Amino acid sequence: MSFDLKPGDRVVVTGAAGFIGSAVTRALLSRGAEVVALLEPGASNANLKGLEVERREADITKSSTLVGAFAGARFCFHLAAKFGFWPPDPSPFYAANVTGSRNVVSGAADAGVQRIVYTSTVATLGLWRTKDGVPSTEDDVADLSHLYGNYKQTKYVAEHEVLRLAAQGAPVVLVLPTMPHGPYDRRPTPSGKVVLDYLNGAMPGYVDTAMNVAHVDDLALGHVLALEKGSQGCSYICGGENITMSQLLAILSNVTGLASAQRKFPSVFPIIAGYASQFVEGSLLRREPRVPLEAAQMASTTMTFDDTRARTELGYHSRSAALALYESARWFVENGYVDPTRVAQLNWNPPTGA
Repeated sequence: MSFDLKPGDRVVVTGAAGFIGSAVTRALLSRGAEVVALLEPGASNANLKGLEVERREADITKSSTLVGAFAGARFCFHLAAKFGFWPPDPSPFYAANVTGSRNVVSGAADAGVQRIVYTSTVATLGLWRTKDGVPSTEDDVADLSHLYGNYKQTKYVAEHEVLRLAAQGAPVVLVLPTMPHGPYDRRPTPSGKVVLDYLNGAMPGYVDTAMNVAHVDDLALGHVLALEKGSQGCSYICGGENITMSQLLAILSNVTGLASAQRKFPSVFPIIAGYASQFVEGSLLRREPRVPLEAAQMASTTMTFDDTRARTELGYHSRSAALALYESARWFVENGYVDPTRVAQLNWNPPTGA
């Protein structure tokens, strides 16, 4: 069976108004697909402004709201997920990420959708070798003690539920994106917040860990390639460049003209800050900590990845980290996220390809 995306194909996209989801939606529209944006009731749909999509509200935690959602659809992309740090109640994460994924994948399969692309996360992979300079692949099994927080834990469980459905015949391919950067990061994501904090001068120092930086539009094209060329039940990391935090800050300094953070903290520093913040703000004051422990633990972890499988089997490719970070910074500035006094200090230096 051919899975080539053709003009006029009806494609359901959950989480279509999200950061990566809206990038996938734009990629599908550029190929002439008819996109059905399956949207969370009451959530912001600003990223869909100006896009010609069919909008349909559905609570993916309730299978009854998905009845008829996949009618006539050839393909489905499931990107909707609940993300956050320090939730007072973890049950919404399980409902959205585990039950919701099961409802969407089984519902689409039962409706005869030919292929379902499920967006997982590299957070479900093991990082055993990264501290020794060896990036993780799809075959690195997670250490459960390193699945910090409800998001990682529920995405890990959800991925196994999706693989269970795939073993039962659901036509699923999995994409594991790395750290996205680029335009339309409205929330922003944790990776985008690094750029935003830098732009606003709210970064007194850094821990020199490492991460994989990818342009969100490249990740979107990776999703489309997984649809067309991926193997049933197979997982594909889609990423970009592995760089250190000091390299990331140097890139931001170069493309913005702003001075880089100079103070380097030991890796234990954010962990101490996270525990202190969780105790005082989380436990005593019962509000979200300014330094969530899960975020601190992530900031102290080397998260580098090898996406050779996607490049070899799918033909995936990515552009430079500099371009991703530049376009992220420009979007934040142009959409009012940055203090005007800092904006006045900018001296843009676009990288190649911008």
